[in-house]
Amino acid sequence: MDEIESISLHVAEFIKGRLYFATLQTPIKPRSNASTHFFSIESELMYESFYSDFGPLNLAKLYRYCCKLNKKLKSYSLSKKKIVHYTTSDPRKRVNAAFLIGSYAIIYLKKSPVEAYQPLVSNNSPMFIPFRDASFSHCTYNLTLSDCLHAVSKALENGFLDLETFDVEEYEHYEKVENGDLNWIVPNKFLAFCGPHAKSKNENGYPLHSPESYISYFRKHNVTTVIRLNKKVYDASRFSSHGFTHKDLFFVDGSTPSDKIMQEFLEIAENAKGAIAVHCKAGLGRTGTLIACYIMKHHHFTAAEAIAWIRICRPGSIIGHQQHWLEEKQGLLCYQGNIFRAEKANCKNNNFTPTRILTRAARKKDTDVSQIVSKVDQIRLDDKKGTIDISSRSRKEKALQNGSLAGNNNDSNNNNNMESEDTVTQGDKLNRIKAMRRQPRSHTTGGMSLDNLKPHPRSSSQPFKSMTASSAAYHATYVSPLKPLRAPPSSPPSAESSNSASQLSPIRRPHKQPVPGTSPSKRSPKNANSSSISR
Repeated sequence: MDEIESISLHVAEFIKGRLYFATLQTPIKPRSNASTHFFSIESELMYESFYSDFGPLNLAKLYRYCCKLNKKLKSYSLSKKKIVHYTTSDPRKRVNAAFLIGSYAIIYLKKSPVEAYQPLVSNNSPMFIPFRDASFSHCTYNLTLSDCLHAVSKALENGFLDLETFDVEEYEHYEKVENGDLNWIVPNKFLAFCGPHAKSKNENGYPLHSPESYISYFRKHNVTTVIRLNKKVYDASRFSSHGFTHKDLFFVDGSTPSDKIMQEFLEIAENAKGAIAVHCKAGLGRTGTLIACYIMKHHHFTAAEAIAWIRICRPGSIIGHQQHWLEEKQGLLCYQGNIFRAEKANCKNNNFTPTRILTRAARKKDTDVSQIVSKVDQIRLDDKKGTIDISSRSRKEKALQNGSLAGNNNDSNNNNNMESEDTVTQGDKLNRIKAMRRQPRSHTTGGMSLDNLKPHPRSSSQPFKSMTASSAAYHATYVSPLKPLRAPPSSPPSAESSNSASQLSPIRRPHKQPVPGTSPSKRSPKNANSSSISR
């Protein structure tokens, strides 16, 4: 222990005499010796930023870290050594590394989020900087390391996460823009994906997918409902003709939904027979915001925990004022969730299942309570003008106190003509940045600028090459490469989808190595048809 402390600013002990997390004093890498094994993950597990965002690391990175650490703890050659995960004093690298080992402690060491967080901040530890959103503007909302650890704990409690059966190849395949740009947020319930277009093609440097590209995948994973939040760029019948329920709940890119849209979304989700695929333009801001409302109402997440979990699943989600709006709705959604569960329990006890859980009277009551909660949130106790804000947790900076982030409560009908297809919106920019990624970039390099998105000459050793005659022919006949996970079902696909999804090849998988967990005998078998995050 003395040896580790001599080179570190701070040391956190997670397994007594065995596992440590150290922040180094200098950039010099420590060497392993007969009694101590040092390792770092900063050159292999990196966050891919949009602008100035730098974390938290996604589910695939968390999975790979847990595999790595479990392997070291089970290694015979390291069985008598102290294992030290070290990081530098770089604040962004340090907080991501702390997120990984803190999450490991929750998942495998069965620590509570408070117990996992405490060693990281005790004994004069340097403060951890908060995470921020993927917006181009300055940060107005702080998402803390503690929020992220609480989100992982809540995800485990609610069955959202099971690294023993998590399918990392599937996750990394489908999160790519060229393969569909989709992520499961709530197992068997919510899938967030990038908005489909009228036809599959390459445009402005990134691939677009038609609705038919998703049909096969949706059928295999029991998706029954598609919710569109952005301006119409494809005909809804291209989903509904295949048996999917299609709903439109439009509101402007980068804005927050009206109370009417929020309640309609929740009602659709509560009555859907299968999983729900939600998209806006990029499937990040508007999509993440409404899914967050559901998990806050039905799974006891706070606004910060919901934001953290959705970003761990789908980095870049929930942007700008959407974060503050969720904080404002937290009390109302918690109340509505309690009412929903009470009414459902009452109906179950009486052997009666209503088609809609919330009656008109209940919905009116919720509206009244919403107004009351809104007013209560604004109450301030004034003792000699020394204002005490009694809201649950205020995260707005001084700039926000000047009213710079006014809420947007436009409903779908009023907003439908406000978003032009020719206008470059926040969603377009995020889509383009994500599509231009060809290899991991360190979270310390910052986000791409829009100038970097313009075509420019590259050497032949770099990923982008000038278009040859053969590649030009390929792009002229481009078909969306969204791939189904497994072999097609025995029933023949419909004629409409035969030109796209049915022709796509499955993922080419290496031999799957199970997570070397602490209790292998308790691993649940992989369900071939499961659509959950825990694949």
